Amino acid sequence: MLTAGTEGMGLLRHCRKLFLRRHEVQVRIGAHAFELQAPQRLWIDVALYVPYAQSTPAHDSLDEVVDYDFVRAVVAERIAQGHIVLQETLCDDLARRLLAHPGVQAVHLATSKPDVYPDCEAVGVEVFLSKSQTLPPSQP
Repeated sequence: MLTAGTEGMGLLRHCRKLFLRRHEVQVRIGAHAFELQAPQRLWIDVALYVPYAQSTPAHDSLDEVVDYDFVRAVVAERIAQGHIVLQETLCDDLARRLLAHPGVQAVHLATSKPDVYPDCEAVGVEVFLSKSQTLPPSQP
């Protein structure tokens, strides 16, 4: 489960946290020869921080909030672009795309490969990115 770091704790004071936990997808990802043969199982955990004032529905309507379908669509679109060598690349690309949504103030995202080693639950990468931070441009 994703937990907020120092900056995340500040956001929790004025933001609503929306999340997808252990979204399981098949992804062509990896640098090793065996990883180039077929897609592998990947878990994606996402937490979006949305300003509370902008995400409190007045009419109980889906168009007043950030929709979970948006997160799933961003993931699907990125995965459809083809093989990704590093989890770091995928994490950064997804975080940038999610953060581009005007209603999202910050993103905490993790990817995990559960089938790499038999002696651990998963290997993975996490990133926390807010509108006040910048990352280098994404990879093609």
